[in-house]
Amino acid sequence: MVDSLSMKPANSILSSYGVTVFETMSRLAIEMGAINLGQGFPDEDGPEEIRRLAAEATIEGPNQYPPMLGIPELRQAVAHHNKRFYGLDVDWQTEVMVTSGATEGLADCMLALIEPGDEVVLIEPLYDCYLPMVRRAGGIPKLVRIKPPNWELPRQELIKAFSDKTKFILLNSPHNPAAKVFKHDELEFIGSLIEKHDTYAICDEVYEHMVFDGRPHIPLMTLPGMRDRCVRLGSAGKTFSMTSWKVGYMTAPAHLLSAIAKAHQFVTFTTPSSFQRAVAAGLNQADDYFHNLCAQQQSKRDRIANALKAVGFETLKTEGTYFLTVDIRSVDFNEDDVAFCEHIIRKAGVAAIPMSAFYQDASVRHFARFCFCKKDEVLDAATARLGKYLWVKHHS
Repeated sequence: MVDSLSMKPANSILSSYGVTVFETMSRLAIEMGAINLGQGFPDEDGPEEIRRLAAEATIEGPNQYPPMLGIPELRQAVAHHNKRFYGLDVDWQTEVMVTSGATEGLADCMLALIEPGDEVVLIEPLYDCYLPMVRRAGGIPKLVRIKPPNWELPRQELIKAFSDKTKFILLNSPHNPAAKVFKHDELEFIGSLIEKHDTYAICDEVYEHMVFDGRPHIPLMTLPGMRDRCVRLGSAGKTFSMTSWKVGYMTAPAHLLSAIAKAHQFVTFTTPSSFQRAVAAGLNQADDYFHNLCAQQQSKRDRIANALKAVGFETLKTEGTYFLTVDIRSVDFNEDDVAFCEHIIRKAGVAAIPMSAFYQDASVRHFARFCFCKKDEVLDAATARLGKYLWVKHHS
């Protein structure tokens, strides 16, 4: 057997990343029999009629390679979805591509657009794949931090982050994990910097149909001057609660999509056709489906927020997504957020994610994220466990 220590090392960038905190907390939750409100996936599958369509399409076939850009039915549905909800006129033949999840779409964008040494503006806290993807593609991250509890966009810092070397900004709205929905004036400000520096925006909008309290979701692509500078990413996994299907869809001007498609053809090339057919039907559902999805998740947000407040937590504002953040200092926990999350798994039987995991230097250390896209009885059981634990803690 060859001694692995004497062999050439793997890629230094990806090798420098350890096991994700999501995996660590989920493993511990399983070991301790905890209720997992950490990882972001629903505990109920999406609409039965869409699942049946996928099953029927698999049986009926064909089950061979579909077109690289996606089947026409889904690309047409994505174009119609853009028009129906946002007033965007999109050419499905040249401006829409299907990907194996929005994460693949992000990877395609990085590989297609970044030249070594290009700068990419990222907003912290950020989804965990952004940094390694940018670095692996040869980009230089320029981080701009929004901070709890208000998550305000620091405009002067954003101005400093842009330069003539900026290739694009990666904008996530609704934002995971901050649950912030960027306002029109914030998007206008970002757009002004994009135009000033002749750059692009990759817009991760997978939670587009989970925006609460009557707020609008405003794609940056809809603003003046942004139509030809933006790539917009959506996710069937989020919109239809089918996270294992890994079906994403991208809308972009033809000159960008043609470049990104060249990366896509060498990454996954295509996505299962049966799932594509089902997602096309899903996107063509009546408006009621999308309104009900939002209302259901808003109700769950209110349910868990009220219960967490009742047992002593200070909760931060949740404008969208299916995540809610708490300040752990409000329950007199004086260690950091990683210790808190490990502690409540072991002592309360509930899993959460430390917010420090979403920052490069882990300097924000007093906040934890709960996922609320779970059955009501699961949310109730989890908050009851936390309440019991805190009562014992404060009375012992």
